[in-house]
Amino acid sequence: MPTSRTGRPPTPRAPKRPAAPRLTRENRVLSLYTRARMGWDRPLTAYYLILGGSLLITVLGLVMVYSASQITALQMSLPGSYFFRKQLLAAGIGTGLLFAASRMPVRLHRALAYPILAGAVFLMVLVQIPGIGMSVNGNQNWISLGASFQIQPSEFGKLALVLWGADLLARKQDRKLLTQWKHMLVPLVPAAFMLLGLIMIGGDMGTAIILTAILFGLLWLAGAPTRLFAGVLSIAAVLGLILIKTSPNRMARLQCLGATEPQSGPVDCWQAVHGIYALASGGIFGSGLGASVEKWGQLPEAHTDFIFAVTGEELGLAGTLSVLALFAALGYAGIRVAGRTEDPFVRYAAGGVTTWITAQAVINIGAVLGLLPIAGVPLPLFSYGGSALLPTMFAIGLLIAFARQDPAARMALAMRQPRFGRKRGAGGTGSGRSPRRWNTMRRRASAARSSGER
Repeated sequence: MPTSRTGRPPTPRAPKRPAAPRLTRENRVLSLYTRARMGWDRPLTAYYLILGGSLLITVLGLVMVYSASQITALQMSLPGSYFFRKQLLAAGIGTGLLFAASRMPVRLHRALAYPILAGAVFLMVLVQIPGIGMSVNGNQNWISLGASFQIQPSEFGKLALVLWGADLLARKQDRKLLTQWKHMLVPLVPAAFMLLGLIMIGGDMGTAIILTAILFGLLWLAGAPTRLFAGVLSIAAVLGLILIKTSPNRMARLQCLGATEPQSGPVDCWQAVHGIYALASGGIFGSGLGASVEKWGQLPEAHTDFIFAVTGEELGLAGTLSVLALFAALGYAGIRVAGRTEDPFVRYAAGGVTTWITAQAVINIGAVLGLLPIAGVPLPLFSYGGSALLPTMFAIGLLIAFARQDPAARMALAMRQPRFGRKRGAGGTGSGRSPRRWNTMRRRASAARSSGER
């Protein structure tokens, strides 16, 4: 062994640590993907998507209602903020309904199923009584409440069918009756057809389509066999074809698919074509908030059924894609809540609400894009209309309550909520209270131990 000049053996050098491998672009992408997936799989993901997505859609809808309705209000000799104030009032009431529904236990939601169904049917019958019901744009589906306020009971029929149908199917599943086709169909399908009949008497084909989509969604979640599902779908398709053939207005809307000129032959496609004009003139980032040209009398129903077209004109492709992304996130979160629960009522109700909102958004946006016939349904949480906004926000509250019911989400929410206050003790000051302390996770964990554990 070699020695140093002093005669001592040399001090051995520590081995060099291997250099950390430099992350390549593929490894960085994989790391980001892994982090995103871990964050996406957290228990509170669905809860925050539903809460945040619905609130963002509602707030953006309020902004666009104010922008799209100003000209219409001025043409009617009303203040420019008239429709915005009414929508803001409805949004305030709807927020209260959302908060109440999100805090209700599941058993209370089930208890409300029959009263909501009975109330919706009663109001839908009142619509057809002369002197009580009102006709708006050719549809007899409204009741006047006075002071320029109106209510559309068919919108509450969607919520009634979701709650009642989910409760019915859940009780039958508990009794193992859904294996028989008669128990799967009766009385769900007859009750749905009763609601559809009351709606179609007033001529509202768009709401009837949404109600049919909810019915199919419930049957699909209940595990309806393909033959049974195809049979009900065939009957609905035949009835829909008959209703379209016997109505010149509905036939005209069907003929406007793909139209590029306002007057294409004998059919006037003014609204469908000007919706396309509004989207086309928006570009990537739009003409600016409030700078729409089509809302100056060119585009009918700019603040209701065709508010998505005004959004595309003022906010451009970026704005429309943002709205689509919010609805996609809301739909994904609803499916996730329905797929991860063990409670059959929660599964059916969450699936029904998700089907309702997703189908209505697809039909509205598809009509604005010229891909589907104009059905006259509003964009959920976005278009003007308190009758549509109130039950939809209550339904969103249902989804939030169901997302909170998940055991992992409930535990995560409890851990994220700091609780602090004064604790009473035997010693301390004369008042017998100890100073205020933060109730941290560590303190809660120690409090959960038995008295003999140290």
